[in-house]
Formats: sequence, structure tokens, C-alpha cells
Amino acid sequence: GLLTEHLNKNCDTLAQVVPGTSEQRFQGLLTTLDWDEDDLNRQRVQTLLRLPSEGDGVLSVDDTGFAKQGHCSVGVARQDSGTLGKVGNCQVTVNCHYAERTLAWPVATRLSRPAPWADDADRRTKAQVPEEVAFRAKPQIALELLDRAKGWGVRWACVTADADQGDNPNFLGGLEQRRQRYVVAVRADFAVSLARRGGEARRADVLVAAQAVGSWHSVTWREGSQGWMRGKCVACRGWRVTSSGQRRAGWLIGEDASDGERRYSWSNFGPGMALEQMVESAHRRHGVERYHEEAKGLLGWDQYQGRLWRGFHRHAVSVMLASSFLVWREWQQRQERTRPGRPRRAFSPSAGPASRVPAGGPSPGLRLAPARSGQGVAVA
Repeated sequence: GLLTEHLNKNCDTLAQVVPGTSEQRFQGLLTTLDWDEDDLNRQRVQTLLRLPSEGDGVLSVDDTGFAKQGHCSVGVARQDSGTLGKVGNCQVTVNCHYAERTLAWPVATRLSRPAPWADDADRRTKAQVPEEVAFRAKPQIALELLDRAKGWGVRWACVTADADQGDNPNFLGGLEQRRQRYVVAVRADFAVSLARRGGEARRADVLVAAQAVGSWHSVTWREGSQGWMRGKCVACRGWRVTSSGQRRAGWLIGEDASDGERRYSWSNFGPGMALEQMVESAHRRHGVERYHEEAKGLLGWDQYQGRLWRGFHRHAVSVMLASSFLVWREWQQRQERTRPGRPRRAFSPSAGPASRVPAGGPSPGLRLAPARSGQGVAVA
């Protein structure tokens, strides 16, 4: 039902378009039938891992919000949501997503448990939140999802995240404890010292602004529908200061994008890492943002109307399964049809003929449609 073109994808409306079923049967699938949604998700991930890999995957962490009225739906609270762009009544999930240069798919998702839910036994009971599910801040949930992905056999070259996670010292410390390489977005006031010992930590925007004009380089990272995306970037070696006073070496990266905005990233890659590769890896986070948009806009992720913990996560797993089927079909079609032009390297745009299909491929709503003669279908 999630793969139909029906605009409304809740249990009631899907029962009207899927033959041989009913609203009650859909509700039962999500709430009362005996099946393990976590194990199904593990099997889905391990099936995707059998697709050919370039071996340079990035694991992206991001959260997304679902506007919600009332206070009975599991996890709903007045909380900050980047999706809403403000503090509002919503549910928030933390998600991790795997992305290679030409292949991307969701790994796992978990509903954030706001503090008001941790102390309200009555609400937890009504929403059937398992007793073992305790309050976790979003950075801790993100680290738990990374541990789960690793346990399922997912391997990646580095981790990316937005500034909500990148600015969090507990998240960065957790990655470093796990010996993970990362390139994360940070805010303008992220503190970096240029001295390994002593020396005052300064704001990221101040340090980047002080870089010589000749230090900036034009970097290309991804082909979009309007051509290759590029920006002016600079990197300087520095140290972030942990809460315990320790200093961790890394790269402070500044990027002047085509929209005129200056953005900042922090990476713990070694001194020999190329600026181009760090920037390209950072922009792989586009994959999880695109998944959020398509999963909500086309697969009905934001249309779950139940209130229960199990139902919410079973619906999320169903959406990831539907999305993964489309990813698999894209990959299959790509093997059957050669894309116009020569293949392009990750960091070196080819001078071959321009493709009529963006590198990300068509939206999920078009992925099952046969490609026109001579037109390839790329993988998201």
C-alpha cells in the first residue's frame, strides 16, 4: 500500500485501495500481530549489504520531526524540531542512513523519548512503551543506532551529522571513543584552538574569516539536476577542547556555498586527508535529508495515526522496507541500462556527455516506471 500513488497512506485510506484487506487488518499488522520489527529491519539491511559496494560509504545521522496534536501519541511533546523550524508539539525521531556516491538507503530509526515521558508512568503505559526503554538524549540515541548498524555488518568510512549533533561534545566524544572518523556540521561559535597546548580557543567563524584568500579552493562534490554542485572551501588544522580539558586534533572547514551562506564543519581526519574528500563526505548527508522528504511526501511516513510505541516503529520499518525496494529496483534498472556518458569519479567530474538523469535518479514515485530508451536510471 505504501508504494501506491494514493496520497493518503494511513490504515483507513489504504484499506480502500488495497484489495482483500481492511482497516482492522492493517491496524493489527502494526500493533497486535506477532512479528519482530527489529529483526525484519536487520534482514532488510543485510539484504542491501549484498548489493555491490564502492567501499567508501558514509553513515549519516539526523533527526526529523512530525507535527502532532494532543499529548497521547507516543513521544509527543513541545520540543525543538528542525523540520518545524521552531519549538512545537511534535514527535522526533533520530535516524541513521548509509550513503555511497551512487547508492543510499536508510539503516535504522528510533523515536526520541523527551524528558516529560520519562517520568510519566501513566502515559508510558497507555502508549505501551517497553519498560526497558529509558530516557535518552538524541546524541545518545544516535550513538546507539551506530552501534546497531555496526552489529548488523554495516561498514563505513566516516560519520556525518548536522550541527545539532556536531556541536554536541558528548556525541563527538562518543564517536572518538568508538574510533570513528567523522565530518560534522558545526555552528559559527564552535570553539577551536590553533595551539596543541595552551592558546585560547576561538570561534569557528573568526578563524575561517582570518584565512588568506589564497587558501580557499573551488571544490565540487555532487552532480545535481542543474549540474555539478560546488563551493569555495578552506581548511585549517586545529584542536577542539573537550569538557575535561583535553585537546583533540582535527580540521576546521569553511565553505562559501553558491547560496551565499558560509557553513562550517569539523573533522577528526588526519593531517594527510584531502580537503576535497572531506567536503564530499560531508555533503553525503544530503542522502538522509532526501530520504526524510521522500519517505514523508511519497511513502506516508508522517501519516501514522496510532498512539503506540510498537505501531510507530513498525510503520517506520515498513516505510524503510518500501524505500529499500525502490533503491533495489533503481540498482537493477541501472544494471540493465547504460547511463549516457562515461562514468564519473567521486571527486573528478568527467568531461563526458551530460546525462539527462541527475545522479540521484528520479523520485520514488517514478522509480517503478520503465526508463525511456537510451536513458539510464541512477541510484539515489
